[in-house]
This record gives sequence, C-alpha cells and structure tokens, in this order.
Amino acid sequence: MPDSAWLDSETEISLRRLLPRLIEKYAARTTAADWAVFERRLRRHYPRLFRLLVSVYGERYDLLFHIERTLEIAAEAWLARPADLKELDAARERDPLWFQSNRMLAGVCYVDLFAGNLKGIRNRIPYFKELGLTYLHLMPLFKTPAGNNDGGYAISSYREVNPALGTMDELRDLAAELRREGISLCLDFIFNHTSNEHEWAQRARAGDPEYRNFYFIFPDRQMPDAYERTLREIFPDEHPGAFTPLTSDASPEKTEWVWTTFHSFQWDLNYANPAVFTAMGAEMLALANVGVEILRMDAVAFIWKKLGTNCENLPEAHLLIQAFNALCRIAAPALIFKSEAIVHPDDVAKYIHPEECQISYNPLLMALLWNSLATRKVRLLTYSMRHRFALHPETAWVNYVRVHDDIGWTFSDEDALQLGIKGYDHRRFLNQFYTGRFPGSFARGLPFQENPKTGDCRISGTCASLAGLEKALKEETEKEVELALRRILLLYGIVLSIGGIPLIYLGDEIGMLNDYSYREDPAKADDSRWVHRPRVDWDQFERRKDPHTLEGRLYRRLRHLIELRRQHAVFAGNRMEVANTGNEHVFGFVRPHPQTPVTVLANFSEQRQSVSVTLLGLPDTITDLITHKTWSVARGLMLEPCELLWLQPA
Repeated sequence: MPDSAWLDSETEISLRRLLPRLIEKYAARTTAADWAVFERRLRRHYPRLFRLLVSVYGERYDLLFHIERTLEIAAEAWLARPADLKELDAARERDPLWFQSNRMLAGVCYVDLFAGNLKGIRNRIPYFKELGLTYLHLMPLFKTPAGNNDGGYAISSYREVNPALGTMDELRDLAAELRREGISLCLDFIFNHTSNEHEWAQRARAGDPEYRNFYFIFPDRQMPDAYERTLREIFPDEHPGAFTPLTSDASPEKTEWVWTTFHSFQWDLNYANPAVFTAMGAEMLALANVGVEILRMDAVAFIWKKLGTNCENLPEAHLLIQAFNALCRIAAPALIFKSEAIVHPDDVAKYIHPEECQISYNPLLMALLWNSLATRKVRLLTYSMRHRFALHPETAWVNYVRVHDDIGWTFSDEDALQLGIKGYDHRRFLNQFYTGRFPGSFARGLPFQENPKTGDCRISGTCASLAGLEKALKEETEKEVELALRRILLLYGIVLSIGGIPLIYLGDEIGMLNDYSYREDPAKADDSRWVHRPRVDWDQFERRKDPHTLEGRLYRRLRHLIELRRQHAVFAGNRMEVANTGNEHVFGFVRPHPQTPVTVLANFSEQRQSVSVTLLGLPDTITDLITHKTWSVARGLMLEPCELLWLQPA
C-alpha cells in the first residue's frame, strides 16, 4: 500500500490538475447548480477512488491518463442522468440505509419465463405490488449468443437488450414505472467476463492489440499451464482447466489460448489493464442511468488473477469493487451493489461493507436451512448463525431459500468439525438426500456437475420439489402435502424474519414444481439447473386466489407472513441474537426491540417438540403474531411438526 502522506499529497495534486479540465469540458453543458452537486460529490469521493486505483495500478506509467478518463466517464454519465434519478440520488444520500426497512421484499425471475418479455413484466407490476415486492431482480436480459449462453450470463452487449425480450427504451420505461410504484430494479453486472461475441472480444480475435489486452490471450500453453497448477476447475465436464483454444482471425493457422474460468464462450476480462476498469465503469454507469438501483455483482471472487494462487478472493478484487463503488458515489449514488460470492463463509463476509458491496447474498443461511430440513437438527445452523450472521451495521444480508443457481453446500468445515461433523461425508449425505437417493427422503432434486467417482455435486430443484411437495402429490397423501407446505413456509418464515432483505424466487409462493421439459432443449439438456427455472403457467397463478387450492393454501399463508413483517418495525435492520431452545430440532432467535422484541422458533422435525421456556427467557404471557394465539408460558411451549412461531410479549 502506498505511503499515506504521499497519497494525500498526490491526491490533492491530481485533483487540482484534473478538475479544471473537467470544468472546462463539461460544466457549461449543465446548470451551475447541477454541476455544483457533481463537483461536491467528486471532491468528497475522489480521494478514495484515487487511493484505490493507485493501490491496484500504482506501477503504471499511464495511470493518471486512465484516472482522467474515468472522471470524464463520471461527468458524462452525470450529465446524461435523468432528473428523476438525480432526485433519487439525493433521497438515497439522505437515507443511506433505505434497504434495511422491514418493508423490503425482493423477488427474482427470468423475464421470458415469467412474463414473455419486458412488456409482459410491466403488465405484471400489479401482481408484484400484491405480493409486496419492493425490489425486483430480473435475470440477465442483455444480448447474448444464441443457444447456450449460461442462462444469459455471457453478455455480448451491455447496451442492448436481447431482442426477444424488448429494447433498451422498454427497459428504461419499465425501470421508471417500477420506481414510481416503489419497486427498485436489480440487474446483474457480469463484470468478470464477456461473451466471445462481445465487440471487444471480436476486435481482440481480429488482432487489435488494444482489445487483445482486454483479455488474457496467450500464444502457447506455457502460461496457461503455469496458472493451472493452482487453479480449480469450475466446469470440468465442459472443458478441462481454465483456458480455451482460440484461433484468431489474424493468424488462423495458429492456436492461442484465452482464459475462460467458466464456459468456453465466456472470456475473462483482464483487470490488470486499467483500461478495462474504465470501460466497465462506463457500462456500469450506463446501467445506472437506465434506472437500475441495485447491481448484483456477479462472480466477484474471480476478477483478479495472480500466478501461483487460485485466483479467487485476492485483495485486488476487493480494491476494484471498492473503486467501482467510489465511482458510483460520484456519478450515481443511488446505486448499490449486491455481492454474489458462493465461497467459504469467511470470504463471503469480506465483500460486505458500505464502501464495497452494501448488501450480499447469504449462501450460508440458505445451505444450512436445507441441511436442517434433511437432518431435522439445527445445531450446525445454530452454531454458524451465532458466529457468522453479524454484519457491518450499514449493510444487509439478502436471505433466500432458492435462486436461479444450484445449491452448493457452502458451510464451513471448521464449524462442522466443532460439532463432530465431517464436512466431506456430510456433503455426500446431503447430495444423496436431495436427489432422492437416500432412503426415506422427501426431496426430488437433480445433481448438477456430479462427479460419480467422489459423489460430489450440487443440487438443482425448485423449493417445492426439494421440500417434498412433488413426492407428496404423486403419492396423493394429504398429510405429506401439508408437511411439504409447512416446510416451505418454515424456510421462508425464517428468511422473512431473521434480519436483512428476504428474497423470493418467484413461483415459490405458489409451490411450482420441477420442470423436466428442459431435457428436450439441446441448449439446456446438459444443465440440470433448468429444472428449477420453469416457465410460469398463469392459470396456475390464478389459482392463488382460491384458498381451497394448493396454490391458494400456500400463497395465502406466505402473504400473511409478508404482511406481518411489513407491519412490525422489529423486523427492520440486521440485529439478531441466536437463542438456546434446549431442543436440537428447534432453531430459535430473537429480534431485539426496546418495546416489542420478537422470538422466532422453528421446528425442523415432523414431530411435536417442546422448548425450554427458562432458557428462552420469555415473559409470562406471550402471543404468536402468526396465529394471534395467546398463552401462558407456565403451561410450557410446544411446537407442532414443522411449525413456525413469531412470539411477542402479550
């Protein structure tokens, strides 16, 4: 890290040099008041941006040129920013913790599968409001290669919507209407890689030296072999290692090698080149100006490469995300980042900070909720949440039961060992259980990226199918159907109450089951994750209105929990204290509040369970917010099978 005094001096010198150029070039293109707002933010956040870029690129002779270009991009983005978004910027600066509200509820879906196209999504805004959403994450909707494009995660243009879904103007209009209805739009920022059809990649393939340096392209196997000695394979079934052979247009007779951490059509960007940071900063601010309020920062762990390491979670990755964050504070301060890091829990936490990613997926909670359903025991969930849930007070978890991706068992082996659990063996059990291979399993999931030699895999499947509803419906057992519904409500009841932003994978609220038709599509047949990405049947959604249907039974009860969360301020923020229930099948925690704390209890077994009133320290008389039932704790406290309680002093 550069010397602090030197940095302070260089920061001041560089700003004195660059600011007059910006004023001369841009100030006259807007009002004095508007420029004053930009300049104020620039003066406030530029020192952090400068320090971060010097920390990453300090040895580059041309660093000041790239910093100047980055500031020009910030100024251009500010001048192009719509007035209503500038008003939102000011509102978010006044209320920087807006995302910690108990009214926050997120939903995620694929545009085409949920509503056909962007117009269809716009037509579904009344449904989103009915459900209670205040944040809508639309899965990648930009231009991609035809056929297999990793579910939209191979971006060919960040400035063009997939024509089958709509246009940029339609996306801009959708974002504006969502915003008017109190719903923040979230999109993915796929910034580790582009597709091989992106203009930058095409120019690199054509031999343009500027764009060849946007990627990692090697003339032979010497450097790829050196890197791969310490890299892990992400998709070994598709291609071994992390590199794909490349035949360039300039030298078709010669085979080169391009870095592709994930799929062979996804080329990793070379952030060692500061021009890449600047170019991606422009793409990011363009998305902000469309009206995106939350960016899901995809594959954050992989964006920096260093020989001799596994090229994951390196310090420079954090510095780069922080630099993107600082750039946003200058030109689009309403925008916040959501971290997507499906890595060791220790590494997940390192991305979460007001100056890095303000919110983050909570993969540990997700994995351990499913673990507790399978084992009917909560000791690993209890231990891990007691030690790993707390966050910086100006950040928040995004708690979820399912998303578009597979389930990986990302618990800490160190935590498991403290409880006498061997991580490797336990993951094999969970894989067997959730693929329905374990005797007595209620789950109907599919393996993803299975290694038949080791038994290692991840799990695909909808929430309902993994929770037992698919099996119960086939067996036509009402008792098992009710248990499956209770399991779904148990999981969602915890993510709605534990602290942070609850996220619903849309379709879960009506119990959508696995869709095996993906096997008939050659572009999807080898990717079992499509089993839990079903196309929405709106006739099925209409059945939510009938309380006698399965959809109605689930939807009505989940909507009740959502509304209770909205009504009670105790569910705002992150503060949570794990409770000792005295029962290995019952998970408990307290949401503190000066007047009305709530104690949440969740029975993960199919049998009635009692809890220790003494250990929980409950008052003499309590009320369950969910059922409105009031009783004296002197009579004891018993939970029905898979029951969830939200308890307050009566």
